[in-house]
Amino acid sequence: MFDKIEGVVLRSRDYGETHKIITLLTREKGKIGVMARGAKKPKSRMSSITQPFIHGLYLVQIGSGLGSLSQGEMMSSLRGIREDIVKTAYASFLAELTDKLMEEKRPDPFIYEQFLQTLLLINDGKDAEVLTMMYELKIYTKAGFAPHVHSCVNCGSTESPFSFSIKEGGFLCVRCKHIDPEAYGLPDNLAKLLRVFKHMDVARLGNISVKDENKKRLRMLIDAYYDQYGGYFIKSKKFLDQLDLFK
Repeated sequence: MFDKIEGVVLRSRDYGETHKIITLLTREKGKIGVMARGAKKPKSRMSSITQPFIHGLYLVQIGSGLGSLSQGEMMSSLRGIREDIVKTAYASFLAELTDKLMEEKRPDPFIYEQFLQTLLLINDGKDAEVLTMMYELKIYTKAGFAPHVHSCVNCGSTESPFSFSIKEGGFLCVRCKHIDPEAYGLPDNLAKLLRVFKHMDVARLGNISVKDENKKRLRMLIDAYYDQYGGYFIKSKKFLDQLDLFK
């Protein structure tokens, strides 16, 4: 039986001379892998809908293993991403991170919507760096290792100022900072941004303006946090580093 499902292509790889295996993040079925037979043929109708970052409706047959793609209909080409090397770099990082952290066939409509909206906003020229950090914190929550940014991880105090402790996994208040002398002291505005990034729907990004220096500080903290708890090497992050975007 074939199901019609909405999805975004996370990854596409060649299989044999004429086929492709694509990984889709879907609203209804979660992350799935499907075989697209004949998709490498120049005149194949599936050639265009199996490219990375394509958002579409797909007719797929899902079994216990690899599924089968019958046909599809493009909803958003996200052409602006593929035609811009910087946007492509961010989208590639987000797609690979999602592929690594999401389990197979475990639907999560919220993460799906956040991923899709993040790509659509990057495509439209919104701040890709801020969008990326917002999405990262949400998928870290899904994966079970997001930092605690509501209160002190040790005593529960909500009184600022806070320090950010990689070792303790989140905020430490002034009274508990001695637990981790290497914790990074946070100005109140950065502590607030971390909370906002973790919980705000990315579609509301238009309401946020972040100074470059603050983006660099937050990027440093999120990178260090992922290095400690993430567990997966993200190849596409090297590309961002080489473009001097993640430094």
